[in-house]
Amino acid sequence: MPAELVSQVRSALAQAGFQVVGDTDSGVPGLRVIEISAGALVRWTASDGFTSLARGHAGRAGGDDSMKVLVQAAVTGLLVQLGHTVTEASGDGDLVVLADTIASD
Repeated sequence: MPAELVSQVRSALAQAGFQVVGDTDSGVPGLRVIEISAGALVRWTASDGFTSLARGHAGRAGGDDSMKVLVQAAVTGLLVQLGHTVTEASGDGDLVVLADTIASD
């Protein structure tokens, strides 16, 4: 079931316009959806350019942290709207989409 969930989450994020990259594309910016025992882990990697820009604005409106919060909120909102249960996995903004809450079609 987690593999099916990973596919569903990747598809939903891509259709919503998010850049979804493979879990082996370690240096590539975008969202990664990785299979875990509880379901699917969603992790965001910012581009080097964005990270540099955010660092330059770190004192204003939270910089990189505020963007992570926005990405996390957008991803969570989309997936909850589609019937998934989403929890925060870490302080880094990673999200877990629980496998036992897949909405039936």
